[in-house]
Amino acid sequence: MSREDILQAKDKAIAHLRRVFGDDAETVIAGERYGFIGGLLKEALKKPAVEKLTISDRIDKVVVNRWLGIPIFLALMYSVFQFTFVLSVPLMDWIDAGFGWLAEQASGIGGWFGSFLANGVIGGVGTVLTFIPPIFLLFIALAILEDSGYLARAAFVMDRVMHKIGLHGRSFIPMLLGFGCNIPAIMATRTIENPKDRLTTILINPLMSCGARLPIYILLAAAFFTAYQGLVVFSMYAIGIILAIIMALVFRKWLLPGPSGHFVMELPPYRLPTITGVLVHMWERGREFLIRAGTIILAVVVVIWFLGSMPWGVEYGSTQSWLGQIGSFIAPIFVPCGFGQWQASVGLIFGFLAKEVVVGTFGTLFGVGEEALGTTIMAQLGWTPLIAYAFMAFCLIYVPCVATVAIIRRETNSWKLTGFAVGYTLALGWIVAVLIYQVGSLLGLG
Repeated sequence: MSREDILQAKDKAIAHLRRVFGDDAETVIAGERYGFIGGLLKEALKKPAVEKLTISDRIDKVVVNRWLGIPIFLALMYSVFQFTFVLSVPLMDWIDAGFGWLAEQASGIGGWFGSFLANGVIGGVGTVLTFIPPIFLLFIALAILEDSGYLARAAFVMDRVMHKIGLHGRSFIPMLLGFGCNIPAIMATRTIENPKDRLTTILINPLMSCGARLPIYILLAAAFFTAYQGLVVFSMYAIGIILAIIMALVFRKWLLPGPSGHFVMELPPYRLPTITGVLVHMWERGREFLIRAGTIILAVVVVIWFLGSMPWGVEYGSTQSWLGQIGSFIAPIFVPCGFGQWQASVGLIFGFLAKEVVVGTFGTLFGVGEEALGTTIMAQLGWTPLIAYAFMAFCLIYVPCVATVAIIRRETNSWKLTGFAVGYTLALGWIVAVLIYQVGSLLGLG
């Protein structure tokens, strides 16, 4: 890299810090250094009672309290999902109405091209794009928590829990990042010095519910759990965290035994998030969803439409189509889970490419918009709330998307560990889905 390239990178980094934090780079870096020192002091020093407390200290007496810290964290995360649902519903309805109108116009064209536009492009990609509001609102809420300095406290609070499973609070940071996307979250494990801690964190990170899974939750929660949408979606994230903790305990005990590394948490001062900073963070995370919708998801729904239309002359999306034959071959595996229909199997197969495609697959197969898609699944597949919940749990756990698998291979430099990550998540997802459906059926919840 030339001297000019280095200077340009420096200027770009300085401009980015000023845009996000609303201050010059020297002030931001100094604040982070003092935050690190403050975190070290909280770990090692007990302050005298007569010392004057700062505003951050007073807030921390409650937020990082050993008894109140975790309940506050859970309450804040639940509030984030309620905030996301309440504000996103009318926006989703407007977008869905727009794509519904486009689908009607495309259907009027007739022939294979009209079917391709209405059922393929608009039915698939349009259904996925309907979920732009909740995804971007979720990223706004997480950006506010991050920029305010709270997410650093969340890792500090979870340090005690993480130590009990053989990790430490630094591993919780990539887990939090996994709520946005598992790819940068796994890359963030590079900051973990202990090799066994790092490998364990990589292996459990796919259990963190990334933003790509959110459209699946929202679709099914709105159709089957109308009065408890926020609670149901929150439970998916909670299940992911609980399973990650359990698997970390298993891995550290039998697969990667040994002591965990030391952890000093940087606690930045509380600050009021800036509008610019929040929007920048939202866009940096949300644009990946738009890029995937315009590339991977578009390509996949075209393939789904083609397979659902072939061989020529069969009814589109029927069991006689190539797509129906593929799904029918796989479907028996998921009968114990409750969703042994070929359409669900096809959605899960293509969901390996990108989790949003599960929704896009249903939209392409049934040729309806987001508002009617949930009720269509209920009517045509005969799903109950119990089956929908088991399906959501399976989508949460089973094989991470192909891009995440690739990043696991790159970060571990091991095909064996990559194959293990794929295999154990697939098996764990099937077991959890079977338990939910079978136990729920025995209890009369089906």
